[in-house]
Order: sequence, then C-alpha cells, then structure tokens
Amino acid sequence: MTSLAEALGYPPDSCLLIVTCDGLGVCHATNAGVYRALREGMGRVGGLVVPGPWAREAAARYRGEDVGVHLTLNAELDLLRWGPITYCPSLLDGDGGFPRTVEDLWDHADTEEVRRECRAQIERAIYWGFDVTHLSSHLGALESRPEFFDVALEMAVDFGLPLRLPEVSDEARLGFPFRKLAAEEGVVSPDHLIRVQGTRSTASALDQLLSSLQPGVTEIVLRPAVDSAELRSVVPDWAARVADHDQAMTSDSLQVLSARPQVHLIRYRELRELQRG
Repeated sequence: MTSLAEALGYPPDSCLLIVTCDGLGVCHATNAGVYRALREGMGRVGGLVVPGPWAREAAARYRGEDVGVHLTLNAELDLLRWGPITYCPSLLDGDGGFPRTVEDLWDHADTEEVRRECRAQIERAIYWGFDVTHLSSHLGALESRPEFFDVALEMAVDFGLPLRLPEVSDEARLGFPFRKLAAEEGVVSPDHLIRVQGTRSTASALDQLLSSLQPGVTEIVLRPAVDSAELRSVVPDWAARVADHDQAMTSDSLQVLSARPQVHLIRYRELRELQRG
C-alpha cells in the first residue's frame, strides 16, 4: 500500500512533521501565543475553540494561517466557562456551560445534539473567514467513544477535512478500529500523534519524543500562550502553556530536526488537498 508520505509526494522513508498549536479562542494569552508561534516560530498549524470566549478575537486576527476546528463539547476550567453555540440542553451542566469532564458528557449528551453542535462550530468558523484545514477533538471526547466518533467522522466526510486521531495502538484500549473506519471513508489522518502538555519541562519532553521520530506523518501538539496575569488567573496549567510557547519560538530540537534532509515541516492543508483530491 502507498504510505501517506508517498501519497503526499515524498520518499517512503521521509519524516513529515506537523507542529500544531491549539488554544485559539480560549483567552487573549492563548490567541497571542498561538499566532506568534505560527507567524514567528516553528508552529505550522493552529486549532480554534469556536465556543471559546476569545474565538471572535482570534477570527479578527486571522491572516490566512492553517487553522482547524478543535471540536469542543467540554469546558474543563473552573473559572473560565463556555457552552454550546446551538440550543443543546443535553450539553449543559448545572452552571450553564459545557460539562467539565468527558465522562459527564458521555453520560448525558444526546447524539443528535452533539451532531448539530459540531456542525455549527465548523460552519461558524467558515462564516468568520477561516479556511478550515482539519478537525480535532477537545479532550479526546469525540474519538474515544464509538457513537461520538461517528459524529466526528461524519463531519470530516461532509466537509472534506482530515481528522486528528490517536495512535493505532490506542484502538485496543478504546475498543474499536477508529483508524480503519476513517480510512474506509477516505478520511486522512497523520500516522503518529505526539502530545507535549501538562509539564513545565516541555524542552526535555520534546527532545525525548522527537529523538525517536518515525517515518511517516507525525503531528506534535503544543498549547502555547504568552505569560500574563489573565492566563495565570484562569488556567491552572499556565506554566506548561508558557513553556510550550517558549519551545515553539526557540526549540533547538525542532530546528535541528527541520534541517535534516529526510525531515520536512508540513501543514494540514497538504493533507486536506490530498483527501479532497
């Protein structure tokens, strides 16, 4: 079978790297951090939380960057709340926002309301002027349960967008073949997924993860934010996000990797064009 790297026009032993910066729309500090990483640093792709309180500001600052919709059905932060952009009572918790945990979401969400909300988030991003390049799922809520994954896959098919998926090794843990199902529908996804989050030592974690980079398409997900009083007051893991921002701007490991002949920094836009072609 033709590998994803070959389908994209690269030799089969190529290591293609997508550096994604999630968090657009969450707050001013994340908007500033993501856009700075995309425009001045090693970031190549952004992820937009459409229901986020600062999503409209992110849209106002958009300049055509490669940005996907980070489909969001949870609001996990205690002091920063957001909720559905459609009328979806089953997606609300007791204080009027999205559920804080994925378990609460799975226990109470109506699948049709999930479908309506996800479609509305994508359509709103398009209406705001984003050239949406891919889909992903906040907190892994959609790809971790079969009935919710069906919704994400439907959106990827209907809008012709690649879909971020966990590693194939997670299929046994989650109990269903999500990568096989996506491939059968013609939906493209990076081969490997690296998440660097929840730690102040982003640099050492990144060095360790990238040292064993495999052939194929690898997506590394950062959540950069600039340090500010706003960020420190509402986001408990603010230090990790600031560390992600520093790495996106100054990472020696990313710069060394990108200089290797077999390593190529790409964007989701290339995967989208492959899927639509």
